Amino acid sequence: MRHTTPSTAATTATTTPEGEESAQVESGRGAVLRQLRPAILLTLLLTLIAGVLYPLATTGAAQALFPSQANGSLVYANGKLVGSRLIGQYWTQPQYFHGRPSATLNLQGTPTPYEADNSGGSNLGPTNSALIQTVQQRIDELKKENPDVPAGTPIPVDLVTASASGLDPDISVAAAYYQIPRIAKARGLSQEAVRQLVDAHITGRFLGLFGEPRVNVLELNLALDELGHS
Repeated sequence: MRHTTPSTAATTATTTPEGEESAQVESGRGAVLRQLRPAILLTLLLTLIAGVLYPLATTGAAQALFPSQANGSLVYANGKLVGSRLIGQYWTQPQYFHGRPSATLNLQGTPTPYEADNSGGSNLGPTNSALIQTVQQRIDELKKENPDVPAGTPIPVDLVTASASGLDPDISVAAAYYQIPRIAKARGLSQEAVRQLVDAHITGRFLGLFGEPRVNVLELNLALDELGHS
């Protein structure tokens, strides 16, 4: 009796539906892992570069090249921290130069001039009746505080209007000149001596083109105190 050898195709095991499903699952897992691995590595790498190395590099460069600016442009007098060149202060005594009005509020919503942690302006338009009334009140107070200013002297706009930030550390040269008679009288100095001090603290336009000449109020007032002690 002749026996027929089974063909290769006949002896090859057929794949069951369960086997096909299992192979597809394994293939899907492999594909996910192949995509997930580089995504995780790139995330870690970018976190290291952008979140650690770059901040350290920029902080180190700033501390090495611009230490004063990097630390807030702080101002010291007799070893004591008295403020920053970048943030104005609320000066009220007659023997000091006063800064620009500030419309900032504290975190409770109460008007507090030069509130550095809640910078902002009034957002009132130039035709707003409340703003017009406020400016007129400031004009009246300014004239009352500076009775020795010659009649007809133009009132510097930055002495009666607040800025958008409410933190301006500088005033215009005209605003500084306007206050000279009051300060000279309060300190027993000549107006010419105070004027020379103002002129010595004028910062010109950036690159000679941008902005307007200005005077830093804090630095000017510190110089006034030094002048009085000299």
